[in-house]
Amino acid sequence: MNTLFPIEPVLPAGFSYTPEFISAREEKVLLEFISGLQLHTFLFQGYESKRRVVSFGYDWSFERRTLSKGKEIPVEFNSILQKVAAFINLPVNDIGELLVTEYPVGSMINWHRDAPPFELIAGISLQSDCKFRFRPYARSNQGQKSIITIPVKRRSLYVMNGESRSNWEHSISPVKEVRYSITLRTLRSNATIA
Repeated sequence: MNTLFPIEPVLPAGFSYTPEFISAREEKVLLEFISGLQLHTFLFQGYESKRRVVSFGYDWSFERRTLSKGKEIPVEFNSILQKVAAFINLPVNDIGELLVTEYPVGSMINWHRDAPPFELIAGISLQSDCKFRFRPYARSNQGQKSIITIPVKRRSLYVMNGESRSNWEHSISPVKEVRYSITLRTLRSNATIA
């Protein structure tokens, strides 16, 4: 059947996407500050990924499976924290972690759900675009799963909460240009801090 307009994918409940959330000027200021941060190679269960990260606020250890208080979020991020919090109607103090990630060309993120102590996830894409993918989460292999692909443009904001956070897993396809992201996470009410 031919249609006049392309059919948009049905997004998981609790997922929202806002293009051009920040201006080119705001992006430039954030990238300038990020360029001075000391990022380190992300380690997951002894494996070195291609991406580099730095975390502020609460920090989740994949090796120890514990949450601990990390470095204070730099004041240079205050305006983006306030802008995101106001947009999603959330007290800014509810944001427990800010993670900066650098994705070199060809780097990706495999299928996963974010660490257990975190609730709402908000991401801002910087410098280049990526392809964000969702599929239903299941611990056992249930055959072919339905995959939803969402183009995520630079300067956009995505938010995962509710079902999109708990009943779906996500991944990022290999990037074609260097990309940065700022990920903000709130803590679950029952999160245990080491």
